[in-house]
Amino acid sequence: MKISGHAVVIGSDVDTDMIIAGRYLRTTDKKIWVEHAFEDYDSTIAERLRGSVIIAGNNIGCGSSREQAAAALKEAGVLAVVAPSFARIFFRNCVNLGLYVFECDITGCKDGDIVTFDPDMSYVETGGKIYEAKELSEKMKDILKAGGLAGYLGEKR
Repeated sequence: MKISGHAVVIGSDVDTDMIIAGRYLRTTDKKIWVEHAFEDYDSTIAERLRGSVIIAGNNIGCGSSREQAAAALKEAGVLAVVAPSFARIFFRNCVNLGLYVFECDITGCKDGDIVTFDPDMSYVETGGKIYEAKELSEKMKDILKAGGLAGYLGEKR
């Protein structure tokens, strides 16, 4: 099953505070997180997240290990995050919340380009080019298929 979305391109070293600023974490209302996602990075991004694939530079999700950054992206309707490298905790938070992650470098992708991926495969496609991603473990694939760790653990009981 292939999934497609439009690209939202961001740079390298975008930390979790740029994804959702700490001042919005006093609430657990995820709608607030969605509304203010990337506000301190680029205030136009939040309105473009639904149905998107985030294409990032190196080290996406660095900084604090707040799970709310991945939760804000998932709640906003982001389909996947693609980057050459991830902060490890952010990577795992994405997987645990059921947000697809692909560790690969997509060069030349621009905002709005169509990006396609297959959750069962380790590649991302855009502009007629296929980019191989680092393969996820079978357990991580199972967690993603279950919609996140809570679903996966529910299935295992």
